[in-house]
Amino acid sequence: MRTARDTQVYVRAVENVEDAVVATDRQGHIVLFNPAAQSFFCVSERQSLGRHFLDLFSSQASLLTLIPMALEGGRSVSNHENIFLQRGPSPPLPVSVSVSPIFTDTGKAEGVVMILRDLSRVRDLEEAVRRADRLSMLGTLAAGLAHEIKNPLGGIKGAAQLLELELAGQTGLKEYTRVMLREVERVDGIIEELMDLARPRPPQWSQVNLAKVLGDIILFQKEAHREKQIDFLLVLDPSIPPLPGDENLLTRLFLNLIKNAAEAIDRQGRVVITTKVASEFHLNTPGKRPMPLIVVEIRDSGRGIPSEELEKIFTPFYTTKGRGSGLGLATCQKIVGEHQGFLKVESVAGEGTLVAVSLPLLR
Repeated sequence: MRTARDTQVYVRAVENVEDAVVATDRQGHIVLFNPAAQSFFCVSERQSLGRHFLDLFSSQASLLTLIPMALEGGRSVSNHENIFLQRGPSPPLPVSVSVSPIFTDTGKAEGVVMILRDLSRVRDLEEAVRRADRLSMLGTLAAGLAHEIKNPLGGIKGAAQLLELELAGQTGLKEYTRVMLREVERVDGIIEELMDLARPRPPQWSQVNLAKVLGDIILFQKEAHREKQIDFLLVLDPSIPPLPGDENLLTRLFLNLIKNAAEAIDRQGRVVITTKVASEFHLNTPGKRPMPLIVVEIRDSGRGIPSEELEKIFTPFYTTKGRGSGLGLATCQKIVGEHQGFLKVESVAGEGTLVAVSLPLLR
């Protein structure tokens, strides 16, 4: 027989679980709506208890199909692929849903319990993996292309330098050779970036103090953008230990991202850099213990990125800036991948951009 203490344990478990748990009685009225469910649906417990599920979930067509199937059929049903919760002004939330009947000790059906799991992080990780795969293929192509261009480019540069020597004293003509050399140097710089993107250099591992790296970058960026009124705010989690990684590559990664955030602000605004431990997610590797993820978020109040451009920003040579090679974010993606991490970008045109870098605390 279940004791009062057992009941308290069940209640605490339901209240603290990260999945949304919703239960109805036999007539379809809500009798349980845990805190996670309140967050998922943006509805409070007071607003939900006692209401009929047809009323509460009127905008959730998929749920209106699954709950009656469990109520009337007396069997468990689930959907793990195509359900998005519509939540008013908040963006739709991808979830997996399982609905099971609730039976009494005598086997009589007395309602259903519905469990919803947030899939947004899973979708982000899947997209990061697909993006890394595409980048790997592009990197291989870029390496071959860069090799083929670099040899004739060296010949052009040598010929331009010899021509400049031959034209000593002819100022007008020498201006053309200066243009040639400057443009050759620019193309050579792009090729070097391509080579960096494709070059399989393994990271030089050490213990990296993220707080120091980010602090140094912000100090430099404050000076670089002195003509603008930008507030750089660094919010650090003091519990984060030194992170195993390549300090030079991680510095390059965060310098690029913070620089992009500052450049997205035209006159005045704010760039907020936050570090935290994503305790709800871990990186699981076969044969090893789960590793916690350290998340560095870079949020700016700049011009933002239109939704139609957001999917293209990691493509090499694609850029929304007036100047730039379009290789910066592709390189950032490569660095994050080399550290077994994930890179996520969210943006709304006119409202700013959030870039989140998730890095495993490798042992």
